[in-house]
Amino acid sequence: MSEDLVLYEVENYVATITLNRPHRRNALAVESFERLNAIFKEIDQDPDVRVAIITGSDCGTFCAGMDLKQAAEIREKEGVDVLTKIGDPAFGSMRDIKTPLIAAINGHAPAGGMMLSLNCDLRVAVESATLAITEVHRGRGSPWAMPLFWQMPQSLVEELTLVGDPMPIKRFYDVGFINYLEPTVEKMMERARALANRIASAAPLSVEAAKLSAMAAMDLTTGHALKEASRIHEKAYQSEDAIEGPKAFAEKRAPVWKGR
Repeated sequence: MSEDLVLYEVENYVATITLNRPHRRNALAVESFERLNAIFKEIDQDPDVRVAIITGSDCGTFCAGMDLKQAAEIREKEGVDVLTKIGDPAFGSMRDIKTPLIAAINGHAPAGGMMLSLNCDLRVAVESATLAITEVHRGRGSPWAMPLFWQMPQSLVEELTLVGDPMPIKRFYDVGFINYLEPTVEKMMERARALANRIASAAPLSVEAAKLSAMAAMDLTTGHALKEASRIHEKAYQSEDAIEGPKAFAEKRAPVWKGR
């Protein structure tokens, strides 16, 4: 079942990873996290993979983030937070592997969709896409967003994390977070594949060193920031509001926040 949730194929040293839950806007189930993290380990050990493209099935949404309906069900049935069921909920392995990752953002990318995007090395997007960090309206948190402070202006990052509304992809292209914007999904995938093919044709050890050097340089500062942000968010994750947010989403109603 988990393999159906995330499709994976390799051709000419280029892996294509496709989130495959169009009926749920490609939202990430617990099984999706497990499958993706297994794929990241696999491509890092496979000499036939030199670069990977991550995209979503064609439903207008690249990835809607965590499946909050499933999160509410897990809380109700098992009494635990969904994060306790996931080994690497922030996809830290994406930053650790030597394989370059290209996000092909073929639709809206809130929450976990934004998380997947920022953990990639290059990003191409369709012009109609939006990005968002919606966690403040779900009673959740975004400690994973800290690397954005090294990728775009502070005021834009704080608007994302505090306001929580979708922003047009053009704003992110203008500050350099998005490498290329394309008018259609077809053109966007052509661009992603062209970039991937160029990387795949380069000297493998040079590509590996280029990616790992970039991550090492960022980790001199972001590593501490990610750990501290996770510590700070513990209060929010353990709160009643963390239960109310996914529950309200699943019940299609406005949440009633208690601030505790």
